[in-house]
Order: sequence, then structure tokens, then C-alpha cells
Amino acid sequence: QVQLVESGGGLVQTGESLRLSCVASRNIFSSAVLAWYRQAPGKQRELVAVITSGGRSNYADSVKGRFTISGDNARNTVYLQMNSLKPEDTGVYYCKVDRGYGLEYWGKGTPVTVSS
Repeated sequence: QVQLVESGGGLVQTGESLRLSCVASRNIFSSAVLAWYRQAPGKQRELVAVITSGGRSNYADSVKGRFTISGDNARNTVYLQMNSLKPEDTGVYYCKVDRGYGLEYWGKGTPVTVSS
């Protein structure tokens, strides 16, 4: 069974940076779509960033220019570099690996709190 474990969350102030990591228990990144989602208190989970196996990335409008998603197949790890953090970035961040054909895996999340 595949496990995804996120790390790197924490409490930071407005304008600071964090780098989230998501490590898979085995190599499942090949031909997969990697993504980061977040869920703010009282809100629905939303897509933050996604990257395809071909390296194409896309971002929510609210994070464009501040966040960068990247994947390292050799380390079975996907990253989310978050710069210029804002209070509205607060939430629990989840990684997802979608291998297609209904095969998708989620981590349990890492919390991020940005104080004003």
C-alpha cells in the first residue's frame, strides 16, 4: 500500500516562505500527475498547484507568482515552494498523486498558519 507523507508546514509570519515536501513510500511518480491542495478552516479543499509528468505546471490564481511545484522522481518527492506567504494561505496542505484509471493517492496533510 502506498503512503504519502507531507512535511514542512508550520507557523510563519506574512511575507515569509515555507517549502513543503511530500514523500511517497514507493515510486509511483512515473506518468503521474502530482498536485498540492489546501483546505482552509470552514472551506472546501481547493487545488493549489499541479504538475504533469511532462513538467507542465499550473497554479491557482491566488498563488501564481508566489508558489512553485516541482517533482523529484529519484526521491519519490514532490515539493511546494511557497514565498511571500499571506494570512489567506493558511490551511492544511495535502499532496495528491494521480496515476490515472482511478488510481490516486492522498497524504494526510501538513498544516500551514500565516500570521498577520
